[in-house]
Amino acid sequence: MGLRHPSEWRTLFLLVAVYLGWGLLVWNPVNLPLGLQVLLLIPLITLHSSLQHECLHGHPFNNQPLNDALVSVPIGLFIPYLRFKRAHIRHHHQAELTVPGDDPESWYLTPNNWRGHSRLMKTLLTANNTLAGRVVLGPFIGLPTFVRSDWTQPGARWVWIKHLFAVALLLTGLNLLAGLPVWTYLLAAYGGYGLLTVRTFLEHQADKDPRARTVLIEDQGWFSLLFLNNNLHAVHHAYPNVAWYDLPDLFARNRGRFLALNRHYHYPNYRAIWRSYAFRRKEPVVYPLVSGLPTQATVTPASPPTHFDADREGAL
Repeated sequence: MGLRHPSEWRTLFLLVAVYLGWGLLVWNPVNLPLGLQVLLLIPLITLHSSLQHECLHGHPFNNQPLNDALVSVPIGLFIPYLRFKRAHIRHHHQAELTVPGDDPESWYLTPNNWRGHSRLMKTLLTANNTLAGRVVLGPFIGLPTFVRSDWTQPGARWVWIKHLFAVALLLTGLNLLAGLPVWTYLLAAYGGYGLLTVRTFLEHQADKDPRARTVLIEDQGWFSLLFLNNNLHAVHHAYPNVAWYDLPDLFARNRGRFLALNRHYHYPNYRAIWRSYAFRRKEPVVYPLVSGLPTQATVTPASPPTHFDADREGAL
């Protein structure tokens, strides 16, 4: 039941800070304006999502059910933590990165799926491949896609039903006890989800070399804290057991090696990404490596592993 490492106090501190900050914002004892409440809730919800990612990788305790319990409170509303955990473990250990239908975190479409969309949806999907479009449209497009694919998986429906019940209780409590309108919190949760897509926007790209599919962004500012250094995504994929606070030092000591391994799929910071792709599409919507696609247009994700070894090292 103990901490994995004494330095995991940092993760615990952040968890406590997020929940305390969230509680103060929704209770609002200083009577902040409603708009400011929403704006402050958005990054807290995003940071909670980053902590969910940290906990599913085996932090901060040696006991995984305890780690799961710490971040299962559905303050982000839209996705059950256990379903996100299942999809993300598959992303690391079973999927071929970026391949639609195989990688549950891929934003690419197969040619058949693309042809099946209306002209309006194709326009939205194309806008979604700009950074500004991803922040605004990403939750609107990504959530229904995730729900449709996840709903068919064994045991998923019961998890979703329990999640929706917990969300209903949360929203009711916020409205009755804290006086926070439901639509306001829905807006904050959508914004938190949208802000998270700044990280996921280009963390993987289709490339014939699998090692070149995972990005390195050397941002050391606000976004690196918000995403718990997961901007060093190639490092995380190589060593998924390493805690968020150790990733920068691991990268700094092996910078040349990591850049060579991921074929310099690299950006200096998020400002550079915004300047390049705020309103310009970075990737095609249709998966460009057609020869790497599964034989079927739509592939049902496989069942999750029966256990997750948090100390397993992955590959770029």
